[in-house]
Amino acid sequence: MFENLSDRLEGAFKVLKGQHKITDVNISSSLKEIRRALVDADVNYKIAKEFTDKVKDKAMGGAVITAVQPGQQMVKIVQDELTALMGGTVAEFNADGKPAVILMAGLQGSGKTTHSGKLALFLKSKKNKKPLLVACDVYRPAAINQLKVLGEQLGVEVYTEEGNQNPVKIAENAIAHAKATGKDVVIVDTAGRLAVDEAMMTEIANIKKAINPQEILFVVDSMTGQDAVNTAKAFNDRLNFDGVILTKLDGDTRGGAALTIKYTVDKPIKFVGTGEKMDALEVFHPDRMSQRILGMGDIVSFVERAQEQYDEAQAAKLQAKISKNTFDFNDFLSQLNQIRKMGNIKDLLGMIPGMGKAIKDVDIDDNSFKKIEAIIFSMTPEERTNPDLINGKRRERLAKGSGNTIQEVNQFLKQFEEMKKMMRNFTKMSAAGGMKGLPKR
Repeated sequence: MFENLSDRLEGAFKVLKGQHKITDVNISSSLKEIRRALVDADVNYKIAKEFTDKVKDKAMGGAVITAVQPGQQMVKIVQDELTALMGGTVAEFNADGKPAVILMAGLQGSGKTTHSGKLALFLKSKKNKKPLLVACDVYRPAAINQLKVLGEQLGVEVYTEEGNQNPVKIAENAIAHAKATGKDVVIVDTAGRLAVDEAMMTEIANIKKAINPQEILFVVDSMTGQDAVNTAKAFNDRLNFDGVILTKLDGDTRGGAALTIKYTVDKPIKFVGTGEKMDALEVFHPDRMSQRILGMGDIVSFVERAQEQYDEAQAAKLQAKISKNTFDFNDFLSQLNQIRKMGNIKDLLGMIPGMGKAIKDVDIDDNSFKKIEAIIFSMTPEERTNPDLINGKRRERLAKGSGNTIQEVNQFLKQFEEMKKMMRNFTKMSAAGGMKGLPKR
């Protein structure tokens, strides 16, 4: 995500390295490169030009800070302007009501139905809500079936009316059903089309009028770049929606939609889809996104994801096992699963400051854990709890059972032992006072 833009911006800042201060002369080539980088990221030229003009005004008009180099000053100015371009602050999302009604809009294939499910899970697991999903796409039976499958998977009720071809009535009846069954959020999944057309716009406008939603969310595929922005404008002109869910932000996107939707339609990005899993929906933070674009990482989001998977009792148990040197392959598997739940591995590493550039050209596949898991699953219960049992003959069996070579099995077992030593040393250092003063959670 944004890798090419990050590289181009880094190149633009290098122009100012070794300079003593920002001048009209040395800033011009840097600004030109920033403008080109934005246009290449599918940002409209007019917006890119306006952006660099603002950066120039701030750079030339700001007070000179002698302790900060010109390149660093430019990074800060660009970061502030990128944050402002994407909305500045986290947009408020209103899910309060009796029930709160959320209307989902967007083109076919944008991920609208999937993200209706993701939003339901978000509200259920993180906001303690009781959502009801409503199937109002009466033209595609597959969309209704998809919503039913998602609802079953998430433990969320899905309201459908077989044979009813009136989405307005279905939505009205669903709200009555929500009130009768104690649901406090109703998420209405509407029909999409392959392109914006009058029939679709009229239908969704009629649904809006009938159910008076607290939130209208426009779901758009970020992979479509500037087309996404144009589609958002067409929908907003008719619906006056409240915010955007930008999907597939984990893909090979140039980022133009994320950067300019707020500028074009004056409506904020409220959520972003960051993966295929149903829990891969995040609140959009403009400041954190601008930091990631500029290669600064996003340690706050990383810690938040880790804390969601953090079990205090389990962590204490694990620490005790490490200190006693009884950490085994069952514990290792448990830790792997926790890491996997946090999301895409390369995306996670990119949140750590300085890591994004280091792993840019490294192919980190989430399936890379499968080799390790295959070796562990080939072990007997005794071998998993007592790694010292694994001698040469057992290693041969593990290689055959897991589909790996004997060298790969040996390498993994060696790495496991090294990791155990490192973890034990860290625990000893902590017990000796090396981590005193750190706040307890």
